[in-house]
Parts: sequence; C-alpha cells; structure tokens
Amino acid sequence: MDFLGTILWPIKWVIEALLVGFHAIFSAIGLDPAAGLTWVLSIVGLVLVVRAALIPIFVRQIKSQRRMLEISPQLKKIQDKYRGKRDQFSREAMSRETMEAYKKAGTSPFASCLPLLLQMPIFFGLFSVLNDAQHSKPGVGLLNRELANQFGEAELFGIAPLHESISTASHVSVTIIAAVMIVLMTGSQFITQLQIMSKNQSPEMKNSPMFKQQKVLLYILPLVFAFSGFAFPLGVMFYWLTSNFWTMVQQFVVIRSMPTPGSEAALAREARLAKKRRRRGEVEPEADATKPAEVEAPKKAQRSQPVSKNRAKKQGNRR
Repeated sequence: MDFLGTILWPIKWVIEALLVGFHAIFSAIGLDPAAGLTWVLSIVGLVLVVRAALIPIFVRQIKSQRRMLEISPQLKKIQDKYRGKRDQFSREAMSRETMEAYKKAGTSPFASCLPLLLQMPIFFGLFSVLNDAQHSKPGVGLLNRELANQFGEAELFGIAPLHESISTASHVSVTIIAAVMIVLMTGSQFITQLQIMSKNQSPEMKNSPMFKQQKVLLYILPLVFAFSGFAFPLGVMFYWLTSNFWTMVQQFVVIRSMPTPGSEAALAREARLAKKRRRRGEVEPEADATKPAEVEAPKKAQRSQPVSKNRAKKQGNRR
C-alpha cells in the first residue's frame, strides 16, 4: 500500500461502512438490493452524513475568513508603509509587523486554508470508494466483493448502468441522464458562486484583486463540471450533484444568517431584524413622513388680575 493509500485507508473504511449501512437500511424497507435506485439513495445518504460532519470545519473557515477581512485594512497600511523598500531590515520589519497583526487578530494566513486541506482527504476517499465500487473492486472494509459486484452491475431504472459515463455509454438513456445531471451540476455551481459575489461581498472586497479572480472563477468552475461530466460514471456524478446542492443550500443559509459585514446581505439581515423588533414592540416605529406633524396647541396666557392703586404704589416703592 502506498503512502496516499495508507492515509486514506481509515477514511475509506468509514465511508464504506456508511455506504453499506444505508444500502442495508433501504434494502430492509423493501427496495431491491441490486437496483440502481437503492445504490443511488445510499450515495445520497452517504454524502449528506459526510457533509453534515464537516459543518464545524466549514464554520471555522468562515470565522477565519472574517478575521482576515477585519485586519485587511491594517495589512494594507503595513504594505504601503514598506512599499518600494527592498533592504533586508525593511523586509524583516514588515514581516514582523504583519505577524503581530495576525497574532492580535487570532488568525494566520493559512487559517482559512486549513479547513479546506482537512476536507481534501475525505473527498478523495469518498471518490475512491465510489470509483472502485463502480468497477466492481472490493473495498478495504465492509464493501466486500459481492456488494462491489452488485454496485458495479446496478442499473438505474433498469436501463442506465451506474458504472457507465457519456464517453462509454452503451445506451442513449445513460447519455440523457448524464446530460441532465451535468446541467444541474453546472447550474448549482454557478448559482452558489453568484450569490457569494453579488450579495456577500463588502465594498472593500469588490475593489480588491481577489474579487476579479472570483469573477473569473464564476464562469470557469461550471465549465470544469461540464467537461469532467463526460468522463465520470453516473454513480460518481450523483455524488457530485448531491454535494453541489448541499453547498448551494449551505451557502444560502450562511449568507442569510452570517453575512459578511458591510455586504448587501448584511444590510438585508439588519432590515429583517429591525422589522422583527418593531413587530414585537421592542423599537418604536419611525414617524411616517407622509403624515403631517401634529402642531402643539399654544398655551393660553394667564389672565392678569386687576391691582388697586394703593397696592400698585406699594409694588412701585419695593422696586
């Protein structure tokens, strides 16, 4: 076993246990164990469990990105301070001040990348398990040869083998199902990236070079799914499609509940919260500009009492 295989072995064992477990559950409720639909539902259940387990890592990634956003103005000041200075003393001072800024913010340049790096072995393991099973290869754990052969020979709706792709399709149904899935995969990826760029970017981020790179990725990433979909077997494509839909919904929830400060989504969230507070009576509703302001009635002047001549003279003498 090579080095990568050694790292992925425990991950693949857990993934196979989840896949076989869902297959047993769906078989127990009456679905045909050899049917393609049973294995597709097992793949969907597997992806949902794996992505749900990765939610804490995803939340940590968002927090790291927010801290990086908070210190970005400070980092820009440091860069402007030492711009054009090539001597070793200036470089060391710039590096030292940059690391101090990261330390005070409680983050690092690699903090936002670490969660993604932790996810990569899981996704590699998941892809490896599904790809091997598609070719009737037994796994490292509960996915024995019998189940692997059953998975490799399964057909969706009895006409579309899960191990076939557009490039190896023996029936037109494989091409039609794969084409529909490619459209859904491409569309979900485009919507996910579009809602991030249009609603969850602050004005500072929209003026940064990173935003221009994301704008390019908005059109490149969907094309990657479109071209790679021609070579992926149907079973693996169901994994990617389920994962894409999870990402799209997850990103929608995050943008709605945890938007980037200063973004369009953050302003919309503040408006929703203010509306809820007004409904609960916690905040007085603002005065309606269309209604004329009520003019306070002038107070009546106090009537002066008549004063006798003798009393008037006494008051004059006192003054």
